[in-house]
Amino acid sequence: MPLFGRKKAPEPDILHFDAHELPEPPAVGPDGLRSMEDHRDYLLSCIDELPPFGQQILDSLDLSLCEDIVAGISLPGFDNSAMDGYAVHWQDVAEATDDEPVSLPVVGEVAAGQSATHRLSPGTAMKIMTGAPLPDGADSVVPYELTDRGPSDVLVFAPVNSGQHVRRRGEDVEEGELLFRAGDRLGPRSIGLLAAIGQDKVLVRPRPRVVVISTGSELVEPGLQLNSSEQIYDSNSYMLAAAARSAGAQVFRIGLVSDDPEQIRQVISDQLVRADLILTTGGVSQGDYDVVKAVMPELGLTDFAQVAMQPGKPQGFGLIGEDQTPMIMLPGNPVSAFVSFEAFVRPAIRKLRGATPYSRTPVRCRAAHPMTSVVGRKQLARGIVSLDETGARQVELVGGHGSHLLGDLSRANALVILDTEVESVAAGDEVDVWLLGEEQ
Repeated sequence: MPLFGRKKAPEPDILHFDAHELPEPPAVGPDGLRSMEDHRDYLLSCIDELPPFGQQILDSLDLSLCEDIVAGISLPGFDNSAMDGYAVHWQDVAEATDDEPVSLPVVGEVAAGQSATHRLSPGTAMKIMTGAPLPDGADSVVPYELTDRGPSDVLVFAPVNSGQHVRRRGEDVEEGELLFRAGDRLGPRSIGLLAAIGQDKVLVRPRPRVVVISTGSELVEPGLQLNSSEQIYDSNSYMLAAAARSAGAQVFRIGLVSDDPEQIRQVISDQLVRADLILTTGGVSQGDYDVVKAVMPELGLTDFAQVAMQPGKPQGFGLIGEDQTPMIMLPGNPVSAFVSFEAFVRPAIRKLRGATPYSRTPVRCRAAHPMTSVVGRKQLARGIVSLDETGARQVELVGGHGSHLLGDLSRANALVILDTEVESVAAGDEVDVWLLGEEQ
């Protein structure tokens, strides 16, 4: 798989399928349709995780580690003050009260980033700032709030316990402690911890570079004028590019490509140099002008299938060019394209990233009203999930079943999954849903 600007890691010693043919496709049912799960697993079996790549820690946000990280230092690295105040021997202030404060001579000052110039003797105090190293001989810190903040002699109005307001060396992280395991995803707090232990680079799986191509001579770029009633604005490439970026990919959206076979062939060939995954929408159904389906076998190994799902029945997959770059070909209707992205493309991007689980984890919701489905097809219906009066999740369908209803799709925050054997769901029954807009 091409990795433009990245060094390839040695290929693992594993069995790959024949480079001249795709693996045997999954079996179809009596109706000639492939199950959605079989098609997804088939695609994933043909896609490898991207090789590890060294990245600066800030550039590694949301990426998956390919190495264990062990702390090379302790945090804190030394005993230090948790408060602005005075370093003391706790016994010296054990009897301090408001009525009978303890007076101690102030014999020095320690700021953050500095060390005390001498040991603290019993019966004395040393002014200390938050984060400053605790002087030798001191065991506690009296906060300013419990003193008169005297510069040469300080009055202490309350006792402190031994070790109070002191951060001990290694109490957060011990040197040699395993902090992260290979496969962990790095979030903002992880980046902060890496920086705190002095780690500036990590080995991660890079963001997959996804090229999005929208085909169709009827398409017009948003912002331009529609010149005929037959033209429509291209929404698919923008929607899919945004979805791929949300899934963690680096995205390249290509300008519109007409239904000219030579132009499609050339555009796809030109994009192979910078693609870990190519995503097209349109041209994979049964029509006379579905040229993607006609052209792709000339560029690599392809598999076109009818999947037992609604929407999103026509699907295409291929390994294209010398590097066998994976290419997923989605139907052109907007809702079909989006549902297909959730079912197949998002899992593929997550596998390239090394992020598990690959597919969304369904959650159970109560049906807010009766629902119907088509037996023999897995229905992925647009839904709105909300909380009922008890705080439990409920879901209602939004819009109809038309695969062109983009307005309803934009309102939905979930996909309701009705299995192939389901014909109807009663109000109050539980159904599986994919929550959109969430990591899982």
